[in-house]
Amino acid sequence: MSERVAVRKTYKLFIGGKFPRSESGRSYLVQSSNVSLASRKDARDAVVAARAAVKGWAGATAYNRGQILYRAAEMLEGRREQFVALGVPGDEVDAAVDRWVWYAGWADKLAQVYGGANPVAGPYFNISAPEPTGVVAVVAPERPALLGLVSVIAPAIVTGNTVVVAASATEPLAAVTLAEVLATSDLPGGVVNILTGRITETAPTLAAHMDVNAIDLSGVTDAELAADLEVKAAENLKRVLRPASADHDWSADPGVVRMTTLLETKTVWHPKGV
Repeated sequence: MSERVAVRKTYKLFIGGKFPRSESGRSYLVQSSNVSLASRKDARDAVVAARAAVKGWAGATAYNRGQILYRAAEMLEGRREQFVALGVPGDEVDAAVDRWVWYAGWADKLAQVYGGANPVAGPYFNISAPEPTGVVAVVAPERPALLGLVSVIAPAIVTGNTVVVAASATEPLAAVTLAEVLATSDLPGGVVNILTGRITETAPTLAAHMDVNAIDLSGVTDAELAADLEVKAAENLKRVLRPASADHDWSADPGVVRMTTLLETKTVWHPKGV
């Protein structure tokens, strides 16, 4: 009997809750595995999927969003050894699990902390409430591959936004495996979309896209590329989170800036009853 030939896994994109190959048919090798090389068309398809998911995700209760983020932590915990086998340090996987839990805890607290009644002169109620910005494009940091990815996705989606992520080109396996975790975590399709390949190809498309409301440039290390993406983002006044510093500590307390930057504040006036 001849020796069995192993089946090489092909890591696909994650768009609309599904795992399609790139429409271009391209792929590249990482750790002896085929990884889909996303095209500009894939980026546009991901934005369409993210936009379609905005209404349902933003309209879900904060409690439900928190439950789903916590479920992602549970599923990631259960696949710890798989990530370790991909080269992700065990303590980084643990930190990523904890990061999901930390953001899950914020889901039903944001409105109380960053909204509320405002004192005004006159017979009116004046109430401010935070709302999601919409579709957020994210350039994920190269390292740490998993913790960095969770640290940019979780604050965007816990606030009710949907995201399109341009994952690390050099370490994409953790990103696509995280997509497999999210696909089994009750997360609605389209809330998180992950593109693998060259950010120089996908990020400009996302920055210039008129249906993207904000862009997080955390993972951009090329100053010239960052400046170009900011110029493209200005065309429809996108919110911009600028690149993280080279010595940024992704394991430190993340604070609330990444959440609040991706929120809008709606203020409502209402006459008081007699």
